[in-house]
Amino acid sequence: MDHLGGKAIIASGFHMIERGSVEILRNALIAIGEDGAIVSVLRPDERGYEEQKSRQKAMGMLVTLPQGAYLLPGFVDLHVHAPQYPQLGSALDVPLEVWLQQYTFPLEARYADAAFARRSYGLLVRDLVANGTTTALYFATIHQEATRILADICLEAGQRAVIGKVAMDNAEQCPDYYRDASPDQAIRGTEDLIGYIRSHKANSAALVKPVVTPRFIPSCTDATLEGLGALARQCGCHVQTHCSESDWEHGYVLARHGITDTDSLDRFGLLGRHTVLAHSTLITAEDMATIGARGSGIAHCPLSNAYFSSAVFPLKAALDKGIHVGLGSDISGGPSGSLFDNMRSALMVARMLELGVDPKLGPSERSRHAGARIDFRDAFYCATTGGGVALDLPVGKFSPGYQFDAMVIDTTDERGTIRLWDDLDQGETVLQKIIYTASKPNIAKVWVGGRQVS
Repeated sequence: MDHLGGKAIIASGFHMIERGSVEILRNALIAIGEDGAIVSVLRPDERGYEEQKSRQKAMGMLVTLPQGAYLLPGFVDLHVHAPQYPQLGSALDVPLEVWLQQYTFPLEARYADAAFARRSYGLLVRDLVANGTTTALYFATIHQEATRILADICLEAGQRAVIGKVAMDNAEQCPDYYRDASPDQAIRGTEDLIGYIRSHKANSAALVKPVVTPRFIPSCTDATLEGLGALARQCGCHVQTHCSESDWEHGYVLARHGITDTDSLDRFGLLGRHTVLAHSTLITAEDMATIGARGSGIAHCPLSNAYFSSAVFPLKAALDKGIHVGLGSDISGGPSGSLFDNMRSALMVARMLELGVDPKLGPSERSRHAGARIDFRDAFYCATTGGGVALDLPVGKFSPGYQFDAMVIDTTDERGTIRLWDDLDQGETVLQKIIYTASKPNIAKVWVGGRQVS
């Protein structure tokens, strides 16, 4: 497979330096360092373009994408339950609290079997990479060996990943067969995984990072939440958890702590610049202000929210307030691991939030959220640049110093589902069609850090 380290690629494509503006690349010359980071991005009319192009070509270090192929940044998936992959597309017919106890906890408990974990995680990582996900934020299970296997697999496959051993010790909400035995076990298990990932002999470039992972407040005792907050400050790791996901979960925290998820997590020291909160559909305006003040990110999971969250996350409002928001597939609460599907879902649910859904009401009564809709640019931003910003990682766009994490979309592949018309589709319209109609066969190549991984 191609390794672009030390090479340059001539490509047309799309990315977003910042929200609101798609940058169209036309035969851009992107030079990539040996470490997989982008050295320079030159347009054909810029000084040095022809000279560098000729030099790279003479050295046999120039790659040129064919006509009809477009370069996009790799996708950043901010919320994946790695062990739930075997039940993807099933068990979506019950409320969250029933889904956990009846389906999900029994499945996750099976990861005590290392062979089962290796097979499942291997399939998951391979499939996500093939779908263009170059960076994934993973919840694993309570099992140390299985979670280490997930880290090993990501390193072998070349996927950029942030991986956490799930902490869950609350006997009132977690079954006897699947929980940490004590706060000490939950915290020490997290520490052990951090040490394993950071000292891994194949991880000198920190392709895989650890993350402190309290499953959510209902699954953790206060002692565990307090200890994990202290550990997060000590290790400087990322933090991930669920926040105000459903009426049941949101109400549980209000009853137990007398404050919202956001305020409770903040009290335990779990909100910070490297925190990612999944869902957050029921956060208040005050919660959003707190999340913004802490610099935390939100994983917007539009597809899974339709099944479990009882509400639509106000994505446009959050972005307008400067909140760091990316997309999450929420495998397997969401029945698709493709961020193309989740971009489309984000667009759809935002439109439904703005226009309303009750046919018994007139248009003026039905619509309660004027200005809530987004367009394809915001969806694309969240899947790429926004995800990188939320994780505070140099990924998601083609800028010097950023990692060359990218995919090639072949719009000419007959097995795919993109159909372009020369007299109709130009500029941003091509990107819009890719977002709305691309499928897995259209993804011709995927690179992480300049290394071809699919």
